[in-house]
Amino acid sequence: MVGISIGGGYPNCPCVYVVQIFDNTPASREGTLESGDEITAVNNKSVKGKTKNEVVKAIQSSPTEVHISYNKLHAEPEQGPSLDIVLKKVKHRIVEHMSSSTADSLGLSRAILCNDSLVKKLQDLERNAELYRGLVVYIQSLMKHYFELFRAHKQLGDVFSEVAVRESLERANHAFNRYGETHRNMAKAGVRMLKILKPILTDLGTFLHKAIPDTELTVQKYADAKFEYLSYCLKVKEMDDEELTFNQLQESLYRVETGNYEYRLVLRCRQLARVKFSKLRADVSVKLDLLDQKHVQDILCQLQRLIAAICRYNDEAATEIRELVGLFPVEMDLKEDVFQYKQNPFQRFNSEERDDHDDDGEPVARVPKNWSSRPRADDTDQNIIDLN
Repeated sequence: MVGISIGGGYPNCPCVYVVQIFDNTPASREGTLESGDEITAVNNKSVKGKTKNEVVKAIQSSPTEVHISYNKLHAEPEQGPSLDIVLKKVKHRIVEHMSSSTADSLGLSRAILCNDSLVKKLQDLERNAELYRGLVVYIQSLMKHYFELFRAHKQLGDVFSEVAVRESLERANHAFNRYGETHRNMAKAGVRMLKILKPILTDLGTFLHKAIPDTELTVQKYADAKFEYLSYCLKVKEMDDEELTFNQLQESLYRVETGNYEYRLVLRCRQLARVKFSKLRADVSVKLDLLDQKHVQDILCQLQRLIAAICRYNDEAATEIRELVGLFPVEMDLKEDVFQYKQNPFQRFNSEERDDHDDDGEPVARVPKNWSSRPRADDTDQNIIDLN
């Protein structure tokens, strides 16, 4: 088995050419024969004027080795990416995010890769990115709330220490001073915990903002090569269908009669696109495997560090709180009238509100105490206010 497929031949096309080179075959390992090359002879016998099936039988009839003579297609790959190929790439990008039923209902023809194992890996990459993004947001929120808690501990410690300084009784002084030191120690333990959490957040951010975007950039290059390759595959299929339609109508196609150069050029471009696609596919597969291994190892290590830091802080805080057992209650010297107020401020506020309204709840004008209702000599009737 040589590992090639051929096309053209009598009676439609004046030449026989290579359509595709299969992987891991003698033709692919030899490396000189490419898609679009014209086959001129098989085992030194000319194939001019022969059909495609006759050329196939001549190749298969060789017992051990087969010698194929060919004319190299000197094509310029830059001529391949026409406007039609560009539009097909755009269409494949759009269809990529559609279901098959939706694309079929819209009448969008496309080429697909069967059993593409990278699809699941790319889905895992997106899921891991969402996981790390959620972890980073959660740890940032956790550190913010812990910081507010530790600041409250520090302020409480300062307040109780100030109370202890002003307390004259020894037992109360000791209790408040110890209580203030406990809050300060808890704040210090919390700061130590935040210093441990910050590198964890940095490592997760590095994985999220550097490792994953670098892999996604490679995936974008792979996707571009994939869509280009699929576009050429679709173009070849459309040209095959066009040729088949003309054959059924028993009509000749000009490009086929003149050697089918345009079709052979598309075949060559498809082969080059396939080589590029295969190379990028291998690179993406390796990067995704390495990234997945790093994810498994890194996420476990970072979560262990996170849990260990929080547990250590909780243990230190619990130890500090246990040492407060027995300090309270304490006796304090207070003035006799310390809890007696001359007037309740809320009661005064409510009474003022009631004065501003009558019994029916309607607002009334408030008259100052030094205001007199008696009119002056120069006042008119319009200046008199009836208070009845």
